[in-house]
Amino acid sequence: MKAQKTTVYLDEADYRRIKRIATESGRSPASLVREAVSEFAKRHGRRRRPKSLGIGRSGMPDLGERADELLTGFGRK
Repeated sequence: MKAQKTTVYLDEADYRRIKRIATESGRSPASLVREAVSEFAKRHGRRRRPKSLGIGRSGMPDLGERADELLTGFGRK
């Protein structure tokens, strides 16, 4: 993992809580902050669209409207 250094200013009470949690869990405060930022970014980041989305075009602009008509008898011998 290539890390990018940044500075974050925290509320004093939040920093004390993070330090306490870090001490109790045997981790550094910085690792807790990195984990929290990573989880936030995953939850709120843009989701990629599947590459296959929109790949097939029928050329029939009314296909969705005519689906029942076009599928009549489908699956029957």
